[in-house]
Amino acid sequence: QVQLVESGGGLVQAGGSLRLSCAASGRTFATVTVAWFRQAPGKERECVAAISTSGGNTYYADSVKDRFTISRDSAKNTVYLQMNSLKPEDTAVYYCAATTRGWYLMRPQGLHYYNYWGQGTQVTVSS
Repeated sequence: QVQLVESGGGLVQAGGSLRLSCAASGRTFATVTVAWFRQAPGKERECVAAISTSGGNTYYADSVKDRFTISRDSAKNTVYLQMNSLKPEDTAVYYCAATTRGWYLMRPQGLHYYNYWGQGTQVTVSS
């Protein structure tokens, strides 16, 4: 079992930055692939970024490339999502998700691969 708790969401003006944190407990954190998904009202949940167990592989959705950075600190059992140059269309509930499936045995953006989810944190970007 893996328990995930997100934090760091809030209200920010367009062009601003936020850093989301996903703190993990339970199963050895180093053994899970972790991703950040988001879901805006009326839209499907989408993967914005993912990171492999070692941190050596990452995935970014085209909509956030060069603006968002995912990283992990195994000593703190935490994955971060640094979000810069935020846009109103980034407004959504952001979820942290984890899976024990290996990076090369999955599509990191595939929602159905992830069996552990956090409760979500709201990010609102005003124009």
